[in-house]
Amino acid sequence: MDAFAIYRLPHASDCTLVGQHGVPASYTSLDELNGKRGFVIAPFTLSVDSPLVVLRSDVVRQCSVDGVQEMQDLPCHIDSGDLPMQPASREVYHKVFSRFHRAFSAMGYQKLVLARSADVAHQGTCPASLFAKACRQYPEAFVALFSAAQCGTWLMATPEILLARESDRWRTMALAGTMRYADEMPPWSDKNVQEQAYVAQYIKECLDRYSEDVMMTGPKTVRAGILAHLRTDFSFTMAGNSLGDVLGHLHPTPAVCGLPKQEAHRFIIDNEMCDRSYYSGFSGPMDVNGDTAMFVSLRCMRIFDDRYRLYAGGGILPQSDEEMEWEETAAKMQSMLSLIQ
Repeated sequence: MDAFAIYRLPHASDCTLVGQHGVPASYTSLDELNGKRGFVIAPFTLSVDSPLVVLRSDVVRQCSVDGVQEMQDLPCHIDSGDLPMQPASREVYHKVFSRFHRAFSAMGYQKLVLARSADVAHQGTCPASLFAKACRQYPEAFVALFSAAQCGTWLMATPEILLARESDRWRTMALAGTMRYADEMPPWSDKNVQEQAYVAQYIKECLDRYSEDVMMTGPKTVRAGILAHLRTDFSFTMAGNSLGDVLGHLHPTPAVCGLPKQEAHRFIIDNEMCDRSYYSGFSGPMDVNGDTAMFVSLRCMRIFDDRYRLYAGGGILPQSDEEMEWEETAAKMQSMLSLIQ
């Protein structure tokens, strides 16, 4: 194998290894996914440096979590950390948050998502062991470890479905709003409720283009590790082979981007403090062993030879509080930090 992905679907007992001989194919638009098979790795923004990658399923093997942990010879593309370390700089976050916050009155955005990254040094790592630990620690998450020449090596344990098939119907979700989980949950703030409503409305409008029987339930509070989110669930039928077209309209959702979508996307690219790369893109199997399930690439990190690069983001509205947003990103990074500390 020259590239691989190992994934564990939420609440599943077994993992699936997908491997390809040779360099995986790269594509320049999401509609090229129509009719494809394999493991999909999509970035937040398609570019020469971050292409859409599809791993061909030359090798498909089921295995246990313990079996994955014993895979010490996986063909990981672990790049050298030749860039300066990126600390979790509160000062830089303040400057960029202020820039984002001013944009609401100056440019009329409804929502923007501000992401950041931080590096944590290491002196050697076993990605397969980290994957196994994530599976045990986050049984409700989609856990994936993938590696290819075009994207490097990434690990994620994400709670958010972008698009998944179940029998003759498809499902997706609007997941937004964040606070720490507690047995006695306090009421959701107006900011969180409004942020989640924006995402749900956007997804409903996208799905209505492709289906006449969209079913919508929620929102409800759901747990994701140490965090809680607001979630609205959608199910629908999709005519024809238009999966790539639907993904192209959904991604990036306001949960990871903002509204209006195109204007917010451009503002993020021009003003954010980090290159998101494959963070807040999506990944998952496409017609592999009967599975088609794309998940938003959250709670993730890229693995370099001397460091882990962790990513997290949060939705910004006009009423957002900077300190609370900083703490939210710190809480989200804890999902990966707990695996490596």
